[in-house]
Amino acid sequence: MKVTKLVSTCDLKDCPTIYATDRGTLLVQGETPGDHGLRIPAHENVVEIPEQLVIDLVRKGFRGA
Repeated sequence: MKVTKLVSTCDLKDCPTIYATDRGTLLVQGETPGDHGLRIPAHENVVEIPEQLVIDLVRKGFRGA
């Protein structure tokens, strides 16, 4: 899988980040919250990212990072 960084909250590797893949999907790097109260299947997960990260992604034209 080819992964391209689209937007991040910083230049380090441990910050919330959104990546595009060559599969036409997105990967989201963020914190794993434990207090969300959702019922998530064992094969899935939930990550938490700042809403500003999505706003920045839209401003960059989604694929124009």
